[in-house]
Amino acid sequence: MTTLQNILYAPWRDKYITNDKIEGCVFCYISEHPKKDTALHVLYRDAECFIVMNRYPYTPGHFMIIPHLHTDKLEELPSQTWLRMSQLSQQSVKLLKEGFGANGVNIGMNLGKAAGAGIAEHIHMHLVPRWERDTNFITAISNTRVYSTDFEKIYEKIKSLIPKYIDIK
Repeated sequence: MTTLQNILYAPWRDKYITNDKIEGCVFCYISEHPKKDTALHVLYRDAECFIVMNRYPYTPGHFMIIPHLHTDKLEELPSQTWLRMSQLSQQSVKLLKEGFGANGVNIGMNLGKAAGAGIAEHIHMHLVPRWERDTNFITAISNTRVYSTDFEKIYEKIKSLIPKYIDIK
């Protein structure tokens, strides 16, 4: 019996597979290496949190707000940090809608592996820009996302919008 297997080649993603693996928590690594912000696609950082592009985005412009504090428990996050994450999320929604042209934004946190967190040991908030009709048949029938623009260009565009929309502390 033979099976038919569909393959979508994406050679530009090779760097994600061949790059050196980070030992430990990837978010702590990013938090502890501010001199690598450009290479790690950090958009913003302050004393409480940082904003970083998602390396495996659902849609172009998908980024995350992450506390520096390593915890998997939102209920134990200091109120000051949670308030800063909330403030950054409000400002980021405005950035994505006004500056980036998104028609809507999904905001979400998957708390724990059972809830679907890919990196369960360090809480993080996803902001996913959305556009009307931004999904198509390939997403629906083959669990494949089509990323229609260059990741680096998106990073540079959003980074350029940070001073206008994010209250820098």
